[in-house]
Amino acid sequence: MQASFRLLTKRRFLPLFVTQLLGAFNDNLFKNAMVLFVVYSVYSDEKAETWFSAIATGVFILPFFILSALSGQLADQRDKARLIRIVKAAEIGIMIVGAAGLALAWLGFAIHSFAIPLMLLALFAMGIHSTFFGPIKYAILPQHLHDDEVLGGTGLVEAGTYIAILAGTILAGIIPVEAAAAGVIVTALIGYVAGRQVPTAPPLGRCDPLDYHVIRASIRLVKGTMHIPRLFLAIMAISFFWTIGAVLFIQFPPLVKNVLTADKAVASLFLAIFSIGIAIGSVAINRLLQGAVSAKYAPISVLGMGVCLLGFHFVCANWTGAADGTFLSLSEFMRHPDALELTGCLLGVATFGGMFVVPLYAFLTTTVEKCEAARTVAANNIVNSGAMVAGSVIAIGLTMAGMAPVNQLVLVAAMCPVSAWLAWRLHKACDGVPAIASA
Repeated sequence: MQASFRLLTKRRFLPLFVTQLLGAFNDNLFKNAMVLFVVYSVYSDEKAETWFSAIATGVFILPFFILSALSGQLADQRDKARLIRIVKAAEIGIMIVGAAGLALAWLGFAIHSFAIPLMLLALFAMGIHSTFFGPIKYAILPQHLHDDEVLGGTGLVEAGTYIAILAGTILAGIIPVEAAAAGVIVTALIGYVAGRQVPTAPPLGRCDPLDYHVIRASIRLVKGTMHIPRLFLAIMAISFFWTIGAVLFIQFPPLVKNVLTADKAVASLFLAIFSIGIAIGSVAINRLLQGAVSAKYAPISVLGMGVCLLGFHFVCANWTGAADGTFLSLSEFMRHPDALELTGCLLGVATFGGMFVVPLYAFLTTTVEKCEAARTVAANNIVNSGAMVAGSVIAIGLTMAGMAPVNQLVLVAAMCPVSAWLAWRLHKACDGVPAIASA
């Protein structure tokens, strides 16, 4: 593990790590500041709150489904460092638009007709930003790192990402919305400076013409990737994981407000605990596997995630809330007799989730040739985003049908055995088969 942390002293890793960290921080500061403001200050109906949370999630994910094929082509066929600079420059403009929406919402000016649509537009644009940055982030690692550093580097990127999500999420819950508006612009500027320090990463293969027909390119990309058994199983397992994650993230704000009767700082705490757990799991699995790319611990990890989800459900279902019309503050929530058990279950969900998903991401970049890594990640993003959109639609449908968020947790837990089965098949398929990147 110490060898992995030494990567933070290397220019071939540190600038990318910082750039990704700041991007994840900014995504979550903006998105959560927007969602928490709307849920707690605009709407007062559980169905409307869940609907908006799902819409926000879907708006951010949609570009991954539409544009991942193009982003994968670009990342494999252009200098990745140059693409990072372009993407981070675009983030500055996007955050100016998003900050304007937050500021208008704070001022109470045309909230429904202008401020919220402006914020959703910026969120959609940030989804585009992340769509193009994602394949670069993972594909550049095998190019800049040695073969025995890829899993450690992937784990650090994942841990750093979720620490950044943690920081952005916590900050969104405790600072006023006008401060968040200024913060997203400043962070975008710093991220651009960091991105300019990433060393050059020229294409490794032949530069074919780009296919701008996104539907045709997406179908071709997924077909060209999913026929490889290891990739198919890894991508499907990751997709189930993010479907679970999408439903949880959609339900957290309305569940905290209406079931746990707590204020937005507690909703922010829930998202933060989830991020801490993923970071812990990302580092722990790298230590257990000692640098090897393996799905050995994935089945038991996702089953542990399901058990913790059921525990989380039972604590929520038996929770004694505040008096009508009041919300528990963060300190009051932490003094609740069931708070420790509740947060422990949530931390368990996220920690086991991190242990499950990080090795699977490493499979994506070590199963194929390095010159195809970005397109593989892009194919994964297409399938993942489709699964997450499906999860968002399911959450909306169940809420509209009258199923309470706390009961939806049981259905989410029921998905974990499916992920475990896929991960078990992946482990069996890869037993004794060397990864291409380390061959």
